[in-house]
Amino acid sequence: MSRFDPASLRLYLVTDRTLCGERGVVDTVRRALAGGVTTVQLRDHDATTRELHETARQLRALTRDAGVPFIVDDRLDIALAVGADGVHLGQSDLHPVDARRVAGPGLVIGHSVSCIEEIEAVGEWPEGTVDHLGVGPVFATPTKPNAAAPLGIDGVREVLVGCELPAVAIGGIKGSHVAPLRAAGAAGVAVVSAVCAAPDPAAAARELLAAEVPS
Repeated sequence: MSRFDPASLRLYLVTDRTLCGERGVVDTVRRALAGGVTTVQLRDHDATTRELHETARQLRALTRDAGVPFIVDDRLDIALAVGADGVHLGQSDLHPVDARRVAGPGLVIGHSVSCIEEIEAVGEWPEGTVDHLGVGPVFATPTKPNAAAPLGIDGVREVLVGCELPAVAIGGIKGSHVAPLRAAGAAGVAVVSAVCAAPDPAAAARELLAAEVPS
């Protein structure tokens, strides 16, 4: 049975090695956890398998100590190797149905969608294949230049109408977008540069959490 708690989507940090700079991914995540991020996803498409495994191993330890779910982007093998809580799979990654068959019911599986048709496709898969969705991009972002066309906040609202799975909105999100996206139906927001590039990742995380409530 999946260990997934939708409340963990509230502030979902996706790592970016370049944006973390000299501070590094592990120290950035350590500080962000102190600020209250509720899930950490390791994303590094440029790392070798050995490099990714080592970073994942360290983040697994940090997130376990913090009581926060740890997700690995794309790589089911790395997620299983380090005992991560889950894997996030995009439209061109291993099919979630196959990932579920390999991983069993205990692993959290997230899946990227950018339109209603992709959500409808998820509904045709066996029940329990996917635990949550990543909806976006909300705005264009340099951290994922090959992403689909931006949805905007109204687009997120339209895509999530009738969607039964909890969803986290991703793509160029700043503090001022958090409350409107929650009102549009997102269970939380996923951020990259807003925390990884911040001078103080802990303070940035706290500000994003405080931004849930409309001013």
